[in-house]
Order: sequence, then C-alpha cells, then structure tokens
Amino acid sequence: MNRLAPASWRSRLRPLLAQQLGVNSDADRGMWLLRLVFRAPPPGQRDWPAHGVKRLSQYLRLALAVGHDEGAATWLKRLFFRPRRRRVHLAANLRSVRHQRGTRRRSMLLGRIGQWLAPVHGVMNRAGQAVSSRLPGVPWARISERVNHWSSGLDRVPHLKQVILLLAFLVAVAFWTTPLPIEAQFRLFILVCAVMIVARRIPGRWPTMLMVSLSILMTGRYMWWRITQTLHFAAPIEAIFGYILFAAEIYTWIVLFFGYIQTAWPLNRQPKPLPEDTDSWPTVDVYIPTYNEPLSVVSPAVLAAKSMDWPRDKLRVYLLDDGSREEFNRFANEVGVGYITREEHRFAKAGNINHALSMTSGEFVAIFDCDHIPTRSFLQTTMGEFIADPKCAMVQTPHHFFSPDPFERNYDTFLRVPNEGSLFYGLIQDGNDFWNATFFCGSCAVIRRAPLMEVGGIAVETVTEDAHTSLKIHRRGYRTAYLRIVQAAGLATESLSGHIGQRIRWARGMSQIFRIDNPWLRKGLTFFQRICYSNAMLHFFYGIPRLIFLSMPCAFLFFGLHVFGADAISVMAYVFPYLFVSGLANSRIQGQYRHSFWAEVYESVLAWYTVLPTTIAFINPSKGKFNVTAKGGLIEQEYLDWATSKPYVWLLAINLAGLVAGLVRIFTVQRDEPVTVLMNMVWSLFNVAMLGAAVGVAKEAKQVRVSHHVPLRVPATLVLADGKTIACHTENYSTGGLGIVLPAELALERGEGLGVALSRGDTDYYFPAVVARYSGLHLGLKFEEWSYENETQLIQCTFGRADAWVRWEEELVPDAPLHSFVEVIEMGYQGVLRLFDACLDAAEAVVVRKPRQPGQ
Repeated sequence: MNRLAPASWRSRLRPLLAQQLGVNSDADRGMWLLRLVFRAPPPGQRDWPAHGVKRLSQYLRLALAVGHDEGAATWLKRLFFRPRRRRVHLAANLRSVRHQRGTRRRSMLLGRIGQWLAPVHGVMNRAGQAVSSRLPGVPWARISERVNHWSSGLDRVPHLKQVILLLAFLVAVAFWTTPLPIEAQFRLFILVCAVMIVARRIPGRWPTMLMVSLSILMTGRYMWWRITQTLHFAAPIEAIFGYILFAAEIYTWIVLFFGYIQTAWPLNRQPKPLPEDTDSWPTVDVYIPTYNEPLSVVSPAVLAAKSMDWPRDKLRVYLLDDGSREEFNRFANEVGVGYITREEHRFAKAGNINHALSMTSGEFVAIFDCDHIPTRSFLQTTMGEFIADPKCAMVQTPHHFFSPDPFERNYDTFLRVPNEGSLFYGLIQDGNDFWNATFFCGSCAVIRRAPLMEVGGIAVETVTEDAHTSLKIHRRGYRTAYLRIVQAAGLATESLSGHIGQRIRWARGMSQIFRIDNPWLRKGLTFFQRICYSNAMLHFFYGIPRLIFLSMPCAFLFFGLHVFGADAISVMAYVFPYLFVSGLANSRIQGQYRHSFWAEVYESVLAWYTVLPTTIAFINPSKGKFNVTAKGGLIEQEYLDWATSKPYVWLLAINLAGLVAGLVRIFTVQRDEPVTVLMNMVWSLFNVAMLGAAVGVAKEAKQVRVSHHVPLRVPATLVLADGKTIACHTENYSTGGLGIVLPAELALERGEGLGVALSRGDTDYYFPAVVARYSGLHLGLKFEEWSYENETQLIQCTFGRADAWVRWEEELVPDAPLHSFVEVIEMGYQGVLRLFDACLDAAEAVVVRKPRQPGQ
C-alpha cells in the first residue's frame, strides 16, 4: 500500500482538528493557540477570551511598534530592542483644543472652573433675572440724548466751558493733594470701584467719560503720593534704581493722559454723498507701489483697483514697479494698466510715489500697498468728503487683514482676540479725526494732489513717510478725515521676525519725526493736534520702560534693594486702585479693539527690539533705512525662532531665578518683610506670564496655504459634469479656490471636473474647477484653466464686493478683563511649555544628529 504524501495527510487532519477545537481551518496561528486553551463559546455568547487576546495584541503591537504583517522574528526583536518613540510635547495644541471645545471664546482654565461652578452660576443668573424683572427699566438712550442736548446748550454759553474746566481742574488738584489715613484711602478705593463697576454697565459716552474722569483722579492721587512719599531711599544704589523706575512711570502717565485726550470722543464719521452728475466727478490716479513682492500677491490688488466703481475715463491705475521686472511690465500691458518704473531707486516707497506724481496728472491720488485689495465701492465711499469740504486734503480708511498675524496664528486667536492694529484703526484714528489729526497710513487712502504737491510730495526725510506727510499737510492748515469703514483688505505679516522688522521701521520713523519735526516746536498745529501726534510718537519709546518693568522686581529679590520707598500696606492702598481703575477705564474705552493685558504681551515681544532703533534715530535721525515687509510667504514646519526669542528667554530666566531667590529670602534672610517679598514675587510672576507669552509667540505655526481662505456666505450654483445644476452657497474663498456647502451629499471624487457660478449684481460668472476635497456636505474646489479675466471676475464676486468687509466689527469680541487676564496667563504658561519642548527637541537633535529646523 502506498504511503500518503505529507501535504495530503495535513489537508485531511486540519479540518478534523478545526472541527474539534471550534476554529476555522484557515484561522491564523494565534486563534489555534487560543483554542488549545479556551474552548469556543456557545452560539449567541460573546467570545471573551478572543476579545481579550485581540485587545492585548493591539496594545502590544502599538507598544512594540510591530506591524500587522510582521513575523515572529520581529516580535522577538522588539522585546529586546524597541524603536525610539517620538516624545510627547507638553504644550497643548491650542487649535485642536479650541476646535474640540467648539466655542469662539472660552479659555481652558475658565472652562474647567465654569464646569465646577455651573450650578452656582445658574442659581445666580436666575436670581439676577428675577430681580431685574421686578426693577423698573432705565431708558439709558433717552437719558444720553438729554445729556447731549444739555451739553450742546451749555456749549453755546460764552466762556462757560473754560470756567467749568478751570473749576474741574481746581477740584482735581484738591482731590489729588488731600492726605487721607490708610483706612480712608481704602474706603475711597472701594467707593470708586463700585461707581466704576456700575458705570461700566451703562451704555453711552457719558458713562465712559465718568470712568475716564475717575481714572484721572485716582492716577493723579497716586502720582502725588508717589512724588511726595516714596522717593526717599536709604542708599545711593537704591536711589538710582528707584529713580529709574520712577522715570518709567512718568512715561506711562504721560501716555495714559495723552491717550485719554486722543480717544475722548471718537468721531465715527459717515461717508458724504457724491453729486448725481458723474461728469462733475474728479479724475483719480490709483498708485500700487511694489518692489520685490511676487506677482501672485500684486495681481489681485491691481485687478480690483481697475474694477472700482468710477467713470472709466476718470480712473487711471498705475503699477509702480521699483524692481523694474519685465514680468510685471507684461502683466500691466496685458490687463490694461499703466506701468511706471525709474532708473534711480532713491527714498524707497516715498521716492517711487513722488516719481509717479511727476508723470501723472489726476486731481486725486489713491494709494494702496500691493497686497491691499480694494472693494468696488472704495472711491464712491471716500470721494464725497473732498467734494463736501474743499479744505479736506486726505481721507484714510482702515487697514484690514484677512490673514492672521503671528500672534493670531501662533496662539490661534484669529477673530477671537483683536490683533495689534485693531486699536489704532478701530479707535485711535477715529479719536484723531475728532481733533482733525487723522494720520496718513501709506495705503487705503486718497490724497488731494494740490496739497500734496504743496508740501513737496510724500515726505522722504524719515522712514515713516506716511505719518510725516500728514503732519506736513496739517501744518499747512488742511483738514483730513477718517472713515472707519473697511474698503480694502490685505495680508498680515507672515512671521514674527517679519512682524518685528515692520514695527522696528515704524518705531525708527516715529523717533525720527519726533527729533527733526517735533509737533511741539513748529507752528501750524492746534494744541490737540500736537497731543495726538506726540502720543503716536511717544508710544514707540515704550521699549525702555517695558524692560524696566520686566526686570525691576529682581532688584529686590536678588539684592534686597528697596526701589519703592513705601511699606506694603501703602502700596496696596495707592498702587492697586490706580492700576485697577485705569485698567477698567481703558477696557471701557478700547472695548472690542484691544483686550485687557494684551498690550503688555505685544510690548513685551517688541520692547527689546525697539530700544536701539528709537534711541539711535533720536540721537542721529539720518541713521536707518526703509525695509520692505515680506508678504505671501510660507512656513512649512513648526519651529521655535531661537534668534528672535533669545532676549525673552534671558528675561524669563532672570525672573524665574528671581522667584527662586524670593523663596530663599522669605524663609531665610528677610523674614521680617514677608509681604514685601511676596509682592515682588507676584510682580515677577506676572512678568513670567508676559515673557512666557512672548516666547510662545516665537513658536511659528505651519502656514502651508499659498492663498488664505476668507469666510464668505453668498449664493452659488454648482454645475456638474453632466450639466446638472445644484443651488448651494459658499463658506470661504481664496484666489485659488472656493469652499462650498451643499444641500445634500453627492457622489463626487477628488480630481473630478465641474464648475461653479457666482454673481455680481445681475451678472453671473462661471469658473471651471476640480474637486480638491470632499467631506459630507463640505466641498473644496480648486480653479482650473485660470486667466487674468477669470481672476478679475472672481475678485469682483469676492474680495471686491462692496459688502465684503462690512461685518468686520461684528466679528470682534468685546473685552472681558477677567477672561483676558486668565487667557494671557494661560498663554504665558503655554509659552513656557513651548520653550521647554523646544529645548528638549534641540537636545534630542544634538544627540541623534537630526537636522535643525529653520530659525534654530
């Protein structure tokens, strides 16, 4: 009898064993081994042994980094030699955390506290609503109207305003200089705080003026106490440090008072109508200067400017190319705009514009930075002011940015926390307008040619040619206007180093103007115009005072120097009321344009870098040159910008060491002054938070999109490949594509060709596109077969819409001081963690010889 072949024998035995053990004949080895120990469960019951083994296998595969197709040899190897695992970063991913939270504004810490106190908060809310429902409503709007009516009547009484101001000043001097016992000073503080908290809840301008008045009174009282009671020092070295701190405080008082005057009564000017006869409208030259920016950044601004609503024979658009690039010349010829270049590239942007002035003849000149895309209504919004007021020489509109700046991107605060420029364009310029002191800001403005030529064109003596030009115009007695209506939008700075470079130029230029054309030393300006210009210039000298505040507590914590000649109780009685009341007043004034405590973060980031340029420019105004702010760049990898953050890291280390020194001092050498030590430690801890936030901003987040997406909801029509049309709406747009929200899910694949139709008024435009992404009802389209004609049509339907930016102020979140304080503290904590992560990453890169990231 023939012997059976081994393969045949196994094929017969395997089904028998599988039947006995209760496994499939083609099961893997793991299941065979499992069934040798655990029998299969009865039908309908869960196989708990198999489930446990599966979970254990998944855990071991993850822990040992073994793939599903790896064999037994890999398992044995991983038991003894595990691969290097990627270190988990300590700092939170703020973008994902906030996305999971799903709210526009809620800090991590306040979110947890809110969950704990939710029952108490609900009871208090219900109680407050019950009490409010039983109280009579106060017609604050009617009261405000009556107060305004009475004020207007009093204004007409000769010399009454001067008498009231004199009496108010005498009362204020008496309030400032009247000594009070410590207990009475605390009672005064409580009374003023109560009035401030009540006034803060009342709408209107007059409660704001009341809060400002109380802030001035409490600040003046603190100043008097500071001058008369705290400048007595036991040693010369203490006097040196004490007077340095006092000088820094004097600077803050001047800026505080000037700021109150500057923003006392924002004008909120509205556009003036144009004549119905368009033949009477003036001619306008539109200048778009460029130097080294890519054409992809410049072309949208040029095409949008060409599409503005203005008679075609009265509108001339010029591309001012200081880079003399042939590509730009061809582009200008192709789209039908003027192209101007020059042989000598002197005085940067100012020289470029002055050269164009000599070659054009329009009655008015509109100027846009090459990344600022105007809306179609720009000229119709601004030009009415010139016709209504022949003495008006310039109309400025806000600089709005549809991309996040480094603070907004790196901390994920875009559209939640106002950016650094919101305060200037949302409030300060409106306040300047009340005093006829609106600044020219270099872009998004229209200037009457005659006054501009009268002052010699754009100023070339300083690197902030825009502000210097408006100063010269105001000296000639002309008026300016500010319209707080966004009529153009552009790109924010892409990186922290670029942002700092731009601010350095501004600081240097303002210092140059303060030195060579000081508003107090020449004729032509009113008293309040001098204050507005002076405050703008003095603002950029904050570098030295900010560094003093960031380092001064360490003088006591390290060396025991008493730089403040007062006991701790007196400091709490005078310093805290001054800080608290001025903080509430500024929160009320600045509102949605600058959140509390964020100014300290911005200044902490820039302080180190503005000290040297402002000092050198003040001593020698001829030093320094114009630098172009880079736009449209990419950040392909996250990294900590070590070169930029180095000063903050040193200051942070000094303050952390000061905290350690304070702990040692309070338990050893200075047990008799625990409150003084604790107050300096609190001051140093606040500095740690500010500096931590400054370091955290230097952790550059990824920016891999060439075209930024801008939110927009307008009707759209999707045209499928088979000709079927679907009504939908947009959710965002960019120069490269559209985000679409569909009414129902469709069977679409990535790369599939289709089209989308958008409208401008009664005209529809069709754009060919392909599917770039598709998830549920959200569809991302990438434009295909692109031309300048298509780009012009897209801009007319998106960036150039008259209502493109009308809701920008509605997107700003009002200030809540306590929330802002907690948020800034959180940013500081996350910044310290980011620094720690970056240090570990750098050490790891050295050990394993990994290539270093950019900026390291």
